[in-house]
Amino acid sequence: MIETSRQSTHPPESHTIHLPAPTAWPITMALGITLILAGLVTYWAVSVLGLVLLVRSVIGWFRDVLPHELHDNIRVTTEVIEIKSTRSQVAKLPLSAQHRKILPIERFTLTAGMLGGLAGGVTMIVPATIYGLVRFHSLWYAPNLLAAIAVPHWDRQSIAFLTSFHLEGLLVAIVVHLLVSVLVGLLYGAILPMFPWEPITTAGFLAPLFWTVLIYGTMSALTPELTQRIDWLWFVASQVAFGLVAGFVVNLHVRVRTKQYQALPFAVRAGLVSQVEEEEDREEHS
Repeated sequence: MIETSRQSTHPPESHTIHLPAPTAWPITMALGITLILAGLVTYWAVSVLGLVLLVRSVIGWFRDVLPHELHDNIRVTTEVIEIKSTRSQVAKLPLSAQHRKILPIERFTLTAGMLGGLAGGVTMIVPATIYGLVRFHSLWYAPNLLAAIAVPHWDRQSIAFLTSFHLEGLLVAIVVHLLVSVLVGLLYGAILPMFPWEPITTAGFLAPLFWTVLIYGTMSALTPELTQRIDWLWFVASQVAFGLVAGFVVNLHVRVRTKQYQALPFAVRAGLVSQVEEEEDREEHS
């Protein structure tokens, strides 16, 4: 049993512990700094609120430590508690040859991920181009919109500007598209062997939905003007096209054993004994 009495000047009572008093001002200061930074990319009023919290937390924190640090005297009552259990032995989870510590046992090579990403990136261009032709009668809307991620102030340009040909925008879009496609392809090559579902299902439908939600949330905070110019239904369609083709191409390649699996004893890797038997033998000898 513990009782707390708030004191700052009187000496501690008997059978008490003299400890610094708890304070909420550090976490309030952290919240204020976070709001100040968030307001830089959202709305100025958020930074103002963060500044108010920051100033108030600094004042409150200094009042807790100056001129004398505030302490609490914690009254302590000792009591012996006997711990009993009805269990006669410790319960253990059964181990198997596919124990989690050696998973994943296979992965795709870097080459497979890069080829899958490039194939998916080429396929992704088709729905994006169709959208530009149907909606704006232009081949250049999609690449200019992609270039607007990297080129300053392009997200605020007019529709007429974005539907016109710009060499700078085309070059930037090609570089961004190639880089992102290869990176996502490498990611697919690393994560697909770890999913219980078919790679086509994971890469073609589940992953694109996750990327879309992540990209939408990020762009809404950083570039809200650009977010409003994107048709998100067509964006999802492009992501699904990328995922289906990338997952298919990656899955065509042969998987290789991971370093965790290669580090197992030869008898386990050859299938002569299971991982459970190997661990039981090790425990007996130890």
